[in-house]
Amino acid sequence: MGGVVAALSLAGGAAPAQDYHPIFHPETLKGPPVGRPNEVLVLGTPHLSGLPEDFDPATLTPLLDRLTDWRPTGIATEDMSGLQCAALRRYPSRYAGTVEAYCFDPAPAGRAIGLDVPAANAEAERLLAGWPAAPSPAQRRRLAAVFLAAGEPNSALVQWLRLPAVEHHAGDGLDATLVAALDARRVLRNESSLIAAVLAARLGLERLWSVDDHSADTPDSPDPAERKAYQAAIERAWDNPANRARVAAEAPLRRGLSQPGGLLAYYRFLNSFEMPLQAYRADFGAALIEPSPQQFGRGYVGYWETRNLRMVANIRDVLGRYPGMRMLAIVGASHKGYYEAYLSQMHDVRLVDLQVVLR
Repeated sequence: MGGVVAALSLAGGAAPAQDYHPIFHPETLKGPPVGRPNEVLVLGTPHLSGLPEDFDPATLTPLLDRLTDWRPTGIATEDMSGLQCAALRRYPSRYAGTVEAYCFDPAPAGRAIGLDVPAANAEAERLLAGWPAAPSPAQRRRLAAVFLAAGEPNSALVQWLRLPAVEHHAGDGLDATLVAALDARRVLRNESSLIAAVLAARLGLERLWSVDDHSADTPDSPDPAERKAYQAAIERAWDNPANRARVAAEAPLRRGLSQPGGLLAYYRFLNSFEMPLQAYRADFGAALIEPSPQQFGRGYVGYWETRNLRMVANIRDVLGRYPGMRMLAIVGASHKGYYEAYLSQMHDVRLVDLQVVLR
């Protein structure tokens, strides 16, 4: 009789979805591992390029001081790796816009030292594997040139910052154009330049880790009407009480960035315990239920989750290669909740409370 009922049920259509909860919860299975655990501190940041025009990078000093005191041994940034950019360049029909928007051009450095992106990445790994405790200025200039050819300009900047000013000149693979590019990057209003690279140089680190991922990008629709409908649907989703409340709470903090302690107060706000849930309600949760017939919001959320999963996978890859690392992961504030949620599932990852570090 049961088989007949089952057959009739299948014939009548799919059974309704049921709540299913797996018994396996990797976040509860943390070892402990042999040796030092991997610790990850996630710093949610505003994109510094979007701060008010009067933003003074000197106001970052209290933040840098606290992060220095935590003493990370690796720093991950929201930048695309040279290797991923090289791969995406091979698929221009899908990724041409992504490459233009997010990828550094390694070609001038590659021509200067005769290495393409894969070869330059391999050369950087080779150099670092035998890196001396006290490298010469020539060695640092050479590694900076190799990082530029590898598509890792912020790691090149770390080497540049570790050189005394008198050694900021062409040579060892750096020509005048590349020197000018490194000097310009020093003052670029970007968290990778003004926070990550500065911090790495302070701590005596040799490189940064580029962990952003845009492989889930797709071109905008060629239909102007569909592009307009998509934008309208997402903007309607964002027009909600949670988002208005978030903007209202953030506005005075942004206005007070130049005041003593203002920037640190803003970072504490962006990294508060409740902020990820507020961000979800204001943005991704609202998009998930927006009612457009094309389900634009679900596509937006699917892209967002995919990107965060792949970014976290890149971080986990680095931790797997260098067990026992203290990793500072610097990322746009809207990513922070997803970073921590996904990282907390990893057997060999311990999250660190940023509020304690920012006291």
